[in-house]
Amino acid sequence: MGHAQHRDALRRRPAQRTLVRDGGFWSPQLELDLDAAGYYSLISLPLGHKAAEEALQMAAQRGEMKPLTGKLSEVRAARMRANVGALDRTLVVVESQELLEGQKRGIAVALRKAKAELRKLESLIDKGRLSRSRLEDRVKKTLAREHLSSFVVTTIAGTDKAPTLQWEVDAARRRDLERTRLGRRVLCTDRHNWSTGRIVHAFRGQWNVEELFRRAKKGGVVPWGPSHQWADGSIRLHTFATVLGLMLVSLAKIALAPDASARRMLGNLADIKATLVRTTTGAPGRRPTVMLAPELTAEQRRAVKVFELDKWFPDILSSITARAPKP
Repeated sequence: MGHAQHRDALRRRPAQRTLVRDGGFWSPQLELDLDAAGYYSLISLPLGHKAAEEALQMAAQRGEMKPLTGKLSEVRAARMRANVGALDRTLVVVESQELLEGQKRGIAVALRKAKAELRKLESLIDKGRLSRSRLEDRVKKTLAREHLSSFVVTTIAGTDKAPTLQWEVDAARRRDLERTRLGRRVLCTDRHNWSTGRIVHAFRGQWNVEELFRRAKKGGVVPWGPSHQWADGSIRLHTFATVLGLMLVSLAKIALAPDASARRMLGNLADIKATLVRTTTGAPGRRPTVMLAPELTAEQRRAVKVFELDKWFPDILSSITARAPKP
């Protein structure tokens, strides 16, 4: 049974939602499982993936990278449709100046350290304290980070006991690396009907989740700690409650004020307070109570309607004044 037949046999209903995933979670089988469960997929492919290499080569051609429109007008992207393994996917190469500058800074730092290490290896060779096999291992380790092996050219020769080392930084290769790979991501999705801008915007939405978890670890709106838990089961339960809280805050923020801060939104919700007044009749027995509705702001009135708080406190509607109809 082919992949398409396998997918059609397992899928019970058309996909309705899109799952945005980190680049470390790519596998063809997972893609099929998500497809069968009714999810579209959007992921950033590792740049070493064969399909990502092809997409980067396409985007490197003149005129392929084009600016997007609207809020993403500062972003350039290129698009193609190709087979990723046996799966039909749309690939979008997106360029980020912020990512590019960060990678260039990282390469500059790594290159300084690599140069110092290569000079140290030359000194050890001159002193006869380094075998060729050991030299090859250390050179490989030195150039393993930050794309250094793609533009730092090394030549190892000589015998095992008397090796030689020559190296140089190829400026042309470094410029080509910056032009064709750095600052670029390859997005992979089966949302073929989405525009390029929508695909890029959906992937960037992952940042919101990452930011929430960073804030939770630092003590944000829904902090993870202090936990005061020691058993594995208790820690998992505590973490689950934190994630559940983050989800509820995010859903409330989407429903009420997507552009406002979560802290401000929660403050507005917390200020929706009713006053319980105990009355007296002079007769024996339990004194009756009266619930007085609060004065609500426009944002709080909207929250009452969105979350249907009047189900639990019908009199709260008395605080919402009806507006006169427009002539």
